[in-house]
Amino acid sequence: MAQITLKGNPIHTCGDLPAIGSDAPDFQLTNSELADVGLADFDAKRKVLNIVPSLDTGICAMSAEQFNAKVGALADVVLLNISADLPFAAKRLCSEKGLDNVVTLSCFRSPAFGKDYGVEITDGPMAGLLSRAVVVLDEMNRVIHTEQVPEIAQEPNYDAVLAALQ
Repeated sequence: MAQITLKGNPIHTCGDLPAIGSDAPDFQLTNSELADVGLADFDAKRKVLNIVPSLDTGICAMSAEQFNAKVGALADVVLLNISADLPFAAKRLCSEKGLDNVVTLSCFRSPAFGKDYGVEITDGPMAGLLSRAVVVLDEMNRVIHTEQVPEIAQEPNYDAVLAALQ
């Protein structure tokens, strides 16, 4: 279980991020077209899993924008923005902000994702949502980088993600 903070107040997740070098847990998450997809739908690509509480918050939207610009320019990399947001809300935000390189995925039908990746918040006002974390996978779905952002109101380390993709 990871201890993180929300505006300086301690909260916890249900577990830890997958270990570097391990095979990433597969998932079935819902895309903006209401279809369920898993890792196999992104075969032969490196994957950046930008996991956030909600795209309707400033820092979450900012991280989607930053990753859209930084990761979107890389070949054979797909950016998966994962939250508990309903697909309609995530699609609206990406459309409004012109985020063309983001694949939005929702765990609203699949609460197992938060548990499998150790990112479900277990207490505090955001209990049940996902913590802010980044997991980078290679083409074979092996974990090559992780970051559990220690403060919900903090952006992830974009440079570390880009370095992992080099």
